[in-house]
Amino acid sequence: MKLALGPLLYYWPRQRTLDFYAAVAAAQIDIVYLGEVVCSRRHELRLPDWLEIAAQLAAAGKEVVLSTQALIESESDLKTLRRIAANGRFMIEANDMGAVSLAAGAPFVASPHLNVFNPHTLAFLAALGATRWVAPLEMSRAQLAVMQRERPANMATEIFGCGRLPLAFSARCFTARYHNLQKDSCEFRCIDDPDGLGLNTREGQPFLVLNGIQTQSAQTYNLIHELGELSQLGIDVLRISPQSEHTLEIVELFRQCLDRSISADLAARKMANLMPGRACNGYWHGRPGLDQIAASNPA
Repeated sequence: MKLALGPLLYYWPRQRTLDFYAAVAAAQIDIVYLGEVVCSRRHELRLPDWLEIAAQLAAAGKEVVLSTQALIESESDLKTLRRIAANGRFMIEANDMGAVSLAAGAPFVASPHLNVFNPHTLAFLAALGATRWVAPLEMSRAQLAVMQRERPANMATEIFGCGRLPLAFSARCFTARYHNLQKDSCEFRCIDDPDGLGLNTREGQPFLVLNGIQTQSAQTYNLIHELGELSQLGIDVLRISPQSEHTLEIVELFRQCLDRSISADLAARKMANLMPGRACNGYWHGRPGLDQIAASNPA
């Protein structure tokens, strides 16, 4: 099973982002997704910068995929999308059907935000050129087993395995609203929250995370105990989502578990102090996403 680093969902300063990917180049990770997925107003890095990082990672032996913006809202967004699709070197991850249309005829990755929940849709995307699909975040183990039995030939399967779940997108910027600002004059406040802005219930319990126009889970999805089941289902790629601290330490723990040099139980205990929120795995077990279901065999 390969390890993938998902696209950076947060807005970090330029140098911090460059330093992060310089470290990624030396990490034991197979696939790296690059690009701005959340908000077109985030301009610390532009497409030429992402392409330069992509070239550096490719030279380091990584498979690089360019992720497109999930919510296209303007003509300028469309222009950027067309430039990404026409880059001529790197495969793209299509985060909406507009990107699928532009990518059709060439290999591409079908994003989890396409919400592929049945084999017919997966076959349709395969006919357009998709060679890998990322299962929807809410998909359970039982649903995925059906998809795996009926997936098209030569279609690889990737699953979101660790990170705060990117649940939804909206035309409204929640971070700007929190600071009593208009979206078009947001002052780029999300750069102050490198792991998003936490939102609690009235009882003070962590509930969601605001990340510009994106809503995330407060808990950190973690399938470290489910690696055996993922292997049995024939999952090809496990995705780890970047966070502001300890991302590559988490990557290393997953790598050690896949190599069977440490137990999942030990890795989970180490990760408890490395994640911004407590672990959850409810969706995998067909339960509410914020639930944490104990492993039947933690070793």
